[in-house]
Amino acid sequence: MLSKRVNMIHPSPTLKITALAKKMRSEGKPIISFAAGEPDFDTPNSIKEAAIKALNEGRTKYTATSGILELKEAICRKLENENGLKYSPDEIIVSNGAKQCIFNALLSLLNEHETILIPLPYWVSYPEIVNFAGAKYKLISGDKNNKYKFSGRALSEAIDSSVKAIIINSPSNPTGAVYTKEELLQIASVLRDNPQIWILSDDIYEKLIYTHESFTSILNIAPDLRYRTIIINGLSKSFSMTGFRIGYAAANSDIIAAMERIQDHTTSNASTISQYAALYALSNQINEVEAMRLEFKRRMNIMYEGISSIKGLYPIKPDGAFYIFTDISSFIGKKYKGSIIRSSEDFSLKLLENYFVATIPGLAFGTDNFIRLSFATSEREIHEGISKISEFIQEIS
Repeated sequence: MLSKRVNMIHPSPTLKITALAKKMRSEGKPIISFAAGEPDFDTPNSIKEAAIKALNEGRTKYTATSGILELKEAICRKLENENGLKYSPDEIIVSNGAKQCIFNALLSLLNEHETILIPLPYWVSYPEIVNFAGAKYKLISGDKNNKYKFSGRALSEAIDSSVKAIIINSPSNPTGAVYTKEELLQIASVLRDNPQIWILSDDIYEKLIYTHESFTSILNIAPDLRYRTIIINGLSKSFSMTGFRIGYAAANSDIIAAMERIQDHTTSNASTISQYAALYALSNQINEVEAMRLEFKRRMNIMYEGISSIKGLYPIKPDGAFYIFTDISSFIGKKYKGSIIRSSEDFSLKLLENYFVATIPGLAFGTDNFIRLSFATSEREIHEGISKISEFIQEIS
């Protein structure tokens, strides 16, 4: 039968919704999807041309597991020029997406009976990667009145002798919350007093911020935490390169070497062609990146205003990323066409089956009274989808 390890990983709560939406679309149903976890923009042409150039030049062989030197040097330049963080190539690993970087990092860090702190609500894969590692996780509940961000005080109260690491995700998936410098100062102060705790900083949405608050790394606030901080990033969201599967991590050379050992025996190097496309993206001015951010900001305001206008829905206005996490708790326990809505999954399924609008249940993110809506879709679909949600809500009693 199946191994104990694989049985520790739970199926994604999003699969039921996404599989049903795909099936309905294949049957000709006019599905409007607010479920997307990727930009709807095409990859910029110049980046695609760089990939074609790599192909034509025969860049189709294995590379070093941790990536080509030129790309790691470009990542170092990016971190220094954009983030004020200085790294050397031996402190960088390139992987098959940021998810693999997180996987490698947590497998390298966590032993059985050790605990990692995960902010609630969380990205769906964090707990499952911890489960696979055979370790434990503890959830830190954030402040409802502060977009569910956790405070230094909440962090301090969550720490016990088993805690080995913490994840910080800013901008956040699913809430879009961005931690301010002041908030990071409080968090850093607590972590400074607990030198046994590693920090995994998931910065994948760093270029998608819609406020005047610029992206700040915890290492900008507390450079003394550098040795035990792992920066996770990639090109999927910012450059609309999801299918290229390029993520990277920056950390001290010891942890990077450990992550490389794991990658040696799993996937080896990330796609060589994709690495050269990423090298081009990080080494050149890609004007589409800012254009995408501005378009996402415009759509965010349209969706937020539309959802806010529907009685009983309480969206969190995102500071970044491309999701609006929306409180639906006022409809839990009520009826739609005689059937009780018992959970966020019930809500999402009924909305999809009857009005053809796909959303992600909050259960996937550890918070059942919410749904996540993505504005990585067209303005027309945003307007049409919100109208359908409004009609659905009016039938709930």
